[in-house]
Amino acid sequence: MEHHFRIDVFITAIDFQLQELDNRFSEHAVELLRLSATLSPQDAYKSFKIDDICSFVEKFYPQDFTEQEKIILKFQLDHYKLDVPKHSDFQNMSTLSELCRGLAISGKSKIYNLIDRLIRLVLTLPVSTATIERAFSTMKLVKTRLRNRMEDEFLTDNLVVYIEKEIAKDFTTEMIMDEFYSMKDRRR
Repeated sequence: MEHHFRIDVFITAIDFQLQELDNRFSEHAVELLRLSATLSPQDAYKSFKIDDICSFVEKFYPQDFTEQEKIILKFQLDHYKLDVPKHSDFQNMSTLSELCRGLAISGKSKIYNLIDRLIRLVLTLPVSTATIERAFSTMKLVKTRLRNRMEDEFLTDNLVVYIEKEIAKDFTTEMIMDEFYSMKDRRR
């Protein structure tokens, strides 16, 4: 019975979950997550690998760091590896957001400014991805087959209003008309 549940059920379920995850996330996204995990302070910075972090910056953030900053980043990472994990304020951290907050509070974000920038870039990934997903979902709703010939500027204006419904619901037609008329002298 144990063999049945362990081999036939449990391992089959794990294989199914792994296949589902492989289908859902591209190889590029998985590599991005794996490399961003090298910055994690979990388990006393066990996954911290300087070469992986440098390749991460080179591959995913080439426009965010100049060539000179990439060289300086490597030196900052060497010093960071010797300094931060041994510092008492950074011992019990488990998330990147705690690490970012700790760097800011201790003032080490000024010393390790490039590492701080990289951590902040990694922390914005979920937000930027969700915002993009939301915009594309909205675009599917707004730009239907009937509205397919819509100009880009008009489409953008419609998407902003649709995405920011919470803000747009406070505007009245009179407020919009008053703003429009105040832009130029026009007849009402």
